[in-house]
Amino acid sequence: MKTDNWQRARWGAAAMFATTAMASSARAGTTIQHVTLGQVTTFAAASNGQPTAVQIGSEIREGADSEIDVGSTDGSRGDAGLSGSTRGRHKHFPNRTFWHHKRPVVAGPPMIPTVPGAPIKAGATTVSFDALNHFSQRFGSSDGNNAFSLEPPDQGLCAGGGFVMEVLNDVLQVYAKDGTPVGATQSLSHFYGYPPAIDRTVPAGLPGRFGPFVTDPSCLYDAQNQRWIVDQLTLDVDSTTGGFTGGNHIDIAVSQTSDPTGAYNIYSIHTEDNGTLGQPDHQCTDGTVPNFCFGDYPHIGLDANGLYITTNEFFLFGDSFVSAQVYALSRNALAHGAPALDVVHIDQVQAGGNPGFTVWPANSNEGDYDCRAGGIQHFLSSLAVFQDSGIDNRIAVWSLSHTSSLDSESPELELTSEVITTQSYAVPPQSTQKAGPTPLADCLNDPECGTLLLGAPDPFPEVEGPLDSNDSRMQEVWFVDGMLMGALDTAAIVGGSEQAGVAWFTFDTRGRHASLSDQGYLAAAGNNLNYPALATLPNGKGVLAFTLVGQDYYPSAGYAEVQVSLRSGHRRGDTKVGAVRVAGLGVGPQDGLTEYQAFNTDADGNPVAIRPRWGDYGAATVSGGTLWFASEYIGQACDLETFASTNFTCGNTRTALGNWGTRVSQISP
Repeated sequence: MKTDNWQRARWGAAAMFATTAMASSARAGTTIQHVTLGQVTTFAAASNGQPTAVQIGSEIREGADSEIDVGSTDGSRGDAGLSGSTRGRHKHFPNRTFWHHKRPVVAGPPMIPTVPGAPIKAGATTVSFDALNHFSQRFGSSDGNNAFSLEPPDQGLCAGGGFVMEVLNDVLQVYAKDGTPVGATQSLSHFYGYPPAIDRTVPAGLPGRFGPFVTDPSCLYDAQNQRWIVDQLTLDVDSTTGGFTGGNHIDIAVSQTSDPTGAYNIYSIHTEDNGTLGQPDHQCTDGTVPNFCFGDYPHIGLDANGLYITTNEFFLFGDSFVSAQVYALSRNALAHGAPALDVVHIDQVQAGGNPGFTVWPANSNEGDYDCRAGGIQHFLSSLAVFQDSGIDNRIAVWSLSHTSSLDSESPELELTSEVITTQSYAVPPQSTQKAGPTPLADCLNDPECGTLLLGAPDPFPEVEGPLDSNDSRMQEVWFVDGMLMGALDTAAIVGGSEQAGVAWFTFDTRGRHASLSDQGYLAAAGNNLNYPALATLPNGKGVLAFTLVGQDYYPSAGYAEVQVSLRSGHRRGDTKVGAVRVAGLGVGPQDGLTEYQAFNTDADGNPVAIRPRWGDYGAATVSGGTLWFASEYIGQACDLETFASTNFTCGNTRTALGNWGTRVSQISP
């Protein structure tokens, strides 16, 4: 889940901290939240499996979330089509990219970079397999038919101990290293001990039954303690209407053993920040609604001492952005199942005169940590989204020191940031995709089929559109032998055309101040690269993963090999990024609900701007001397006749409302 509609006026002069550094400690700018062990859950539950025939239920949920979650609102909660009374009644409640400016021409630097197109080559993966997709998320998990249709997937990946785990949206699957599923596909609602998102067995005319809304999952494998860690954002809802109540929390599941399909301990960190439950009061209200914030877009990282979670805090009922939030927990206490532990919450973080935004925590190879100053955890964030031009040439490098104090009774942490001048990067345009079969659009354009699906003919002409290219927020961050690496999406001029590419950065953190060691761009002529994810082995060999899509490619799982020099001397930190390679070739365009006007209307049926969602983040990690990565792609295609004759599933390869898939791959450089 990500966010829209940020109001700069909230901060005013009070936000003007030093532009190069900011510090807060456990005595200033932090609170301590005491959390206790919740339910113990067991992964291996019975699954309903993937049905051979499924029915599309009424899917547009009243008051839905930013991901366009789709559920029943007309009382049927059953097998009818999408009725006209429910069409388009989703609520675009804070939804990742809050960019609404039309980018003007900028006369001088910083400016949109001009980038040569990299060659595109065949992949050289050792393992590559289709993983979770929209059908398995909607129908194939332990909640069976009681799930919402969600687009896009928020994708996490972790690997270790001979297993690979993928988490996305509200499902989880464990695989063996060859891609064979281990155990059933788990609904994350089931996994965390919640009721299903929607109970479709409730008879028409009776009050509904809804469970909390779960989103934005990610995962890590703690190799030191042989524990699996899964986190998610959970928003509480009214159990009969499904409407948000204001309560929200980050749920953390930690395995009790090295078995990812075994039992987990559950902890919850409240993120309302309304002055209750030991939280600060951020006054997240415009005076007309209750003061609830929520912790959007959580991401996690480990150092030797702690687990770190960062969020982007927004008003839950409103449009305002507050700031990034940082939460720190004892890694040792989590691994050993402590019944209660303290969470250090560092709030209102600032960098470069702006509130922190997507302050992404670094991960690393086991044992490769910054042990100075009692332990330092590093983060990166970007600044272009705060500029009216959508362009910037600065990156914030963050350091959280004294992390060993997380195991003490009085943690003393200090967070500092340095804003470093870099190459320019810019909020990218939407990504074009190769034309191909779009049976959902064709169905909507056909009066008979459209009525079957919507309950009434679609009044809008539907056409294949582009994909969302993210904004320029920082994506996955990696720490290796003192070098801190990150990548983000950027606009790039390639062959005279503006498209989406990747900007990458390598910083040396070993000195008193961080310094830029190397930087560069990766782009492909006529095609786009979206949602980069980066990881390296201890020798500096790594992978930069992304989605490849454009005039020549349907959405495909792509990657480039990386080599960062770790040798002493003036060339330390030199980084080489290779050709664009294809790990999983897409076979059709995105053909989902966020592409089409029928699902992008207000409560009165009037059209609103279409935002064709794609990804929210990919993932990359290391295990056993190899590199694993996950990307969204389209692994299926079919025509209208097949779509309509197979109950809108094309042989259980998609659903009526979406056809996204994911690809998990391994390379051994």
